[in-house]
Amino acid sequence: MTLWQIVLIGAIACLALKLLGYLVPASVLARPATARTADLITVALLAALISVQTLAVGTAIELDARIPALIVAAGLFALRVPFVVVVVAAAAVAALIRLWF
Repeated sequence: MTLWQIVLIGAIACLALKLLGYLVPASVLARPATARTADLITVALLAALISVQTLAVGTAIELDARIPALIVAAGLFALRVPFVVVVVAAAAVAALIRLWF
């Protein structure tokens, strides 16, 4: 099987899964437990993505300037600072730490 065949099979599978979602009755989606689960899965997937992108370098875990930058970004988000300011502040923190070390 070539790489393109695998990509096409994956794309077809994703499309089929999305179309299958339209067949779920509205009464099932209106339940509070279903809505809460969907919200929690979204947050868990985003947290996993951030963790992997922050800590992973290949197959190893590396602690570098990204950790303090992420902490600064989380703190600024908690203070409801605009997104552009958060990005610039986190980038500045990472750049300064990399400059010192």
